[in-house]
Amino acid sequence: MPESEHSSLTPGWEYFHRARRGDDRAWRVLIKEHRARLGALALLITGSDAAADDVVQETFIRALRADIGHHQGTVGGYLGTIAYRLAVKETERSRRNVKLDGQDPQDHRQNALERILADERDRLVVEVIRALSAEHRDVLVLRFYGSHSYEEIAELVRAPLGTVKSRIFYAVKSCRQMLRQKGILE
Repeated sequence: MPESEHSSLTPGWEYFHRARRGDDRAWRVLIKEHRARLGALALLITGSDAAADDVVQETFIRALRADIGHHQGTVGGYLGTIAYRLAVKETERSRRNVKLDGQDPQDHRQNALERILADERDRLVVEVIRALSAEHRDVLVLRFYGSHSYEEIAELVRAPLGTVKSRIFYAVKSCRQMLRQKGILE
C-alpha cells in the first residue's frame, strides 16, 4: 500500500502497516495490545496452553505476510479472525491425533489449564466456558475474546445472524447458571 493511503487509517491499522515495514516499536505495540486476548481466545478454543501459544505466533506471522486489500473493521478483529480459524484447525488436528494415539484429551487439557490459571476464579470461568457446546463456546469466545461484531461472527461460523445472537444469549445464560452452582456468582 502506498504511503499516502495510510493517512486515512485508524491508529490500529497504522501500527499494523508500520510493523509490516519493520518498525520495531509498532511491532511491540501490536504484540502488547493483542497477544493476551488472542492467547485467551486460542486457549478457550484449543484447551491447550502450548497450542494457544503456537496459534498466537502463527496469527501474527500470517497477518504480517497477508496481502490485505481492505481495512474494514479493527486490527483486533482481523487478528481474532485469523486466531479463531487457526485454533479451530488445531483443535480438529489434535482430535485426529488423539484418536491415533488413544489418549484422553480432557485430562491433558485440564492439566494444561490448571498450570496456566493460578487464580481459582479464572480457572472456574474457563471450565464453565469449556463445558459449553462447541457452537455456543465459539460464538461466546469470538464475541468477548475475539472482539468480533455479531455480523462478523455470523460470517465466521457460517450461521444466520439471529442464530449467532441466540447462541450468545444462551451461552451467557448457561455460564451464569454454572457459575452460580460453583458459588462464583450469587
